[in-house]
Amino acid sequence: MALKLVIFSCLLALAYGSAVPAAIAAAPVVAAAPVAARLEEFDPLPQYRFGYDVADSLTGDYKSQQEERNGDLVQGSYSVVDPDGTRRVVDYAADSINGFNAVVRKEPLVAAAPAVVAEPAVVPARIAAAPVAAAVATMPPLL
Repeated sequence: MALKLVIFSCLLALAYGSAVPAAIAAAPVVAAAPVAARLEEFDPLPQYRFGYDVADSLTGDYKSQQEERNGDLVQGSYSVVDPDGTRRVVDYAADSINGFNAVVRKEPLVAAAPAVVAEPAVVPARIAAAPVAAAVATMPPLL
């Protein structure tokens, strides 16, 4: 019974607390003072150039990027070493007329060594045949 009384009291307090007094409801709304817009300078010909290289032999993380912008033309390239042992290189360009274009190529990390083919050893026929004949002679007869 005490729990019902506490719940009823809370609901009653909530009902009285949510009512807006007439004096506040009838008060005129005052507009906030206009905030002066901060004008930022517009660069009609933005230019930048940056690049970085990462070579971490502990983790095997090798990558690099270079990029240059002159107005609406952005050109650059990046490379990353893939897990298959090749380096993926992406050359890209972007402008307002052609959009973004990229050319991707894969390069081996090390030059391939010339393949060495081992020639089979030449064994004289009389030496190779002797153990086979001896093995046949010592086999027990089949019943």
